[in-house]
Amino acid sequence: MEYTRQLDDLEKRFEALTSQMADPAVINDPDAYRKTAKAHSELEEVVTHYRQWKKLNQDLRDARAMTAESDAELRQMAADEVARLEPELARLEQELRILLLPKDPNDEKNVVLEIRAGAGGDEASLFAAEVFRMYSRFAENHKWRVEVTSTSESSAGGLKEVLALVSGDKVYSKMKFESGVHRVQRVPVTEQQGRVHTSTITVAVMPEADEVEIAIDPKDIRIDTFCSSGPGGQSVNTTYSAVRITHLPTNMVVSCQDEKSQIKNRAKAMRVLRSRLYEMELEKQQAAIGAERRSMVGTGDRSEKIRTYNFPQNRVTDHRIGLTLHQLDAVMDGRLEPLIDALTANAQAELLKQ
Repeated sequence: MEYTRQLDDLEKRFEALTSQMADPAVINDPDAYRKTAKAHSELEEVVTHYRQWKKLNQDLRDARAMTAESDAELRQMAADEVARLEPELARLEQELRILLLPKDPNDEKNVVLEIRAGAGGDEASLFAAEVFRMYSRFAENHKWRVEVTSTSESSAGGLKEVLALVSGDKVYSKMKFESGVHRVQRVPVTEQQGRVHTSTITVAVMPEADEVEIAIDPKDIRIDTFCSSGPGGQSVNTTYSAVRITHLPTNMVVSCQDEKSQIKNRAKAMRVLRSRLYEMELEKQQAAIGAERRSMVGTGDRSEKIRTYNFPQNRVTDHRIGLTLHQLDAVMDGRLEPLIDALTANAQAELLKQ
């Protein structure tokens, strides 16, 4: 296998990190131990696969050698073993190639999720609410935390807009292909003649930036407070707990009124502002790199139609990879794995071609 030298180096690095984690000097230094444990964890999967590959490779060599035995029964047993081991070794090699692909530095991050109703009026807002529920169920299945930052409801009971922070294990790696235009085809509840209507919503998934990556000068922001509206008990319309932050250089505005505490609302709004500024920087970098480095499953641009949800046919189609599933009910209940796994596999396959 062409990556053997690289894998040998990674295995040596993994063994060195294992020793460091047992070093009293590292154990007694929380920062050093945390960094060492993180680096160890990042290498563990690829090293485990490599060790399995080495054992299988040795077993296959031994089995092939036995096919030259004089005993016919032994030769047959060896041939059966070769037939069993060859596809298993090929599978491990493919998994190792994928594990060695360059990692997206944002994959471990939490995300800021924005969903906005597009064309279709009330029907679009109703679908926006359903898609937010879909992602909330998906997050629940993965034991992620969803914190709503702000919402704007429609007169029909849907959502014109919802903004939420989703935190947990490798959230961005699972949700990064969801940005774009999502189209719904169904008969609205207000339709008298049974005609299928088409509406759209936009979804944006932004990796959450920390303070080190995006430093915001206090002089560059203006913070306004106002009375929150909507459900919330006694504090609604009585205390100035809601926060609006304006980033003066970009004129970007972020509001948060989900919490009763002004301090908590300010902290949430700053998380969203940092992530939006981080996304702007990522877009600048991608534009500078050029077309050949655009995402293998679309640009992630909010104007790009990525998926259609057809309710009469219980069908969902992802247009980027041409995948159609007749299990829309399951998808809307948060079981997005068939779509996300296919998108991830497609992106990995394109990277392997390079």
